[in-house]
Amino acid sequence: MIVHMQGEVVAAGLDSLTLQMGGFGVQVFVPAGLAKQSQAGEMVFLHTNMVVREDSWSIYGFEHEIERDFFILLLAVNGIGPRLALAILSTLSVDVIRRAVLSEQAELFTRVPGIGKKTGQSNAFFFDASSIRKFLIRSTASMIEYAIRVALIACMTEPKASASSEMSITPSSPKSLGFRLTPAARSLERSGHVR
Repeated sequence: MIVHMQGEVVAAGLDSLTLQMGGFGVQVFVPAGLAKQSQAGEMVFLHTNMVVREDSWSIYGFEHEIERDFFILLLAVNGIGPRLALAILSTLSVDVIRRAVLSEQAELFTRVPGIGKKTGQSNAFFFDASSIRKFLIRSTASMIEYAIRVALIACMTEPKASASSEMSITPSSPKSLGFRLTPAARSLERSGHVR
């Protein structure tokens, strides 16, 4: 299994990149946004998944590991193949997919070309709940790690306190770090427990 690759972009298509790797040119299918922004001559690092079929071996690449993980999760959905999974990730962000599944907003899937309302509804309910929980736990852990890093950077860049004053560090609020507050957190914020 090829889990990641790095190479020079030789050419970019609508949904693929051709990478020069040693003496080989490798075609990697990628989300449309990544294909559009990639320029010939630049180096890219991709998290990949190889899909092996009777008639083809295809490599799908993503800028972020969580996108690759959701691609694999989408392949477990009844009726979704790799090209449709790629179309979903080209149209919807990981956050939107997560929200659509957990809040059963099937209509969000209908934004994807090739998915009608009926298919969208079936896709939303065919996800394995334990897999969703596993990915949510990983995503939450990543957000916590990011918040810790931001706090550490703030500590390191905080100006030195003068001899007459104590150093104080004001933690950033979750909203200022880009996190969305849950209804429970919003309630705490209103009561003054979370700033």
